[in-house]
Amino acid sequence: MTHSQNSTQPIYPASLAKRMLVGAAIGLSLIPALLLSVDHPSTEWVKLWMVRPLIIVPLAGAMGGLCNYFFVHFHKPVGVNKTIAVILSGVVFIIGLWLGIVVGLDGTLWN
Repeated sequence: MTHSQNSTQPIYPASLAKRMLVGAAIGLSLIPALLLSVDHPSTEWVKLWMVRPLIIVPLAGAMGGLCNYFFVHFHKPVGVNKTIAVILSGVVFIIGLWLGIVVGLDGTLWN
């Protein structure tokens, strides 16, 4: 009788949190460039219009870091080459960050 091996891999919270924090930091470092480019905000915008992008974009970056962790950490059980997993996670991160910027600036800079 043979023993079946459990192919599930554990999730390491410290590594996951690190990637999510790096993704959030990337988002938080990119959004001020767009926010500081506004000299005279429109009177139609609410008073604290900058808060929404400053919250949504780092959250999108953190979710991109989460996707990066899962793509890279679980590439072997799925049967994908690590290089392909890294490239795919980078593309997903960039698209997610771009969508976070669009959602965060919707109604203000992009109407």
